[in-house]
Amino acid sequence: MVVLERHTTPTVSKSEENFTTFHSQAHFWGRLTIWAVIICTIAVPLYLSFGLGYHPGWSVILTGFLSYGAVVAIVWFVEPISYYPILGVSGTYLAFLTGNIGNMCLPSASIAQTIVKAEPGTRKGEVTATLAISAASIVNTTMLIAVILGGSYLINALPEAIRDSFNFVLPAIFGGVLAQFALKKPVWGIGAIGLGIFAALGPVPPSFQTFICITGTVIFAVILEKMKAGGQAS
Repeated sequence: MVVLERHTTPTVSKSEENFTTFHSQAHFWGRLTIWAVIICTIAVPLYLSFGLGYHPGWSVILTGFLSYGAVVAIVWFVEPISYYPILGVSGTYLAFLTGNIGNMCLPSASIAQTIVKAEPGTRKGEVTATLAISAASIVNTTMLIAVILGGSYLINALPEAIRDSFNFVLPAIFGGVLAQFALKKPVWGIGAIGLGIFAALGPVPPSFQTFICITGTVIFAVILEKMKAGGQAS
């Protein structure tokens, strides 16, 4: 007697299919727009160099690139990896296209996810991050246009004490994001602050400070969670 086995293909839900399409579209438009921006960015120096004859020489360009890369090259690898869990696929493309990731896109995405109770790394979290970054980018662009047109006059009209307080805006943003996560895991927050103090005051080159803070905090959190899991298992 021959028994025929019935093979069933795994079913894919409509939401999974839609999200796969969403990622496919995000990759297409993300790559297209970023490559378009890259081409537009290098078009001007190429025109100045070879169209108008103002090329400074390859040795000068290489020296400048190596000097700049020595300071920020680590960020080229650290930022996409460390920010991706919060930004997601579409949010990563959008954030790296618009810029101001650490001081605008990432805080906006993180705060929006907290408000709507969306966990980073989930579908809801990625959509929330994308919408938050889009809104922040629109507001940022609108404000930039206003500042470009009349901001210099307005800033100069402000008292000096208020202008000096602008230096605390970025630390306040990072402090708010740190407090937001530290409330959930206070020990993690203490470890992050300790690593930040060490990176700022210790013998750490500026180009590695961000890497030390992010990587060190992740390793510290993983070790704590493993120790906690081991203690509960015993």
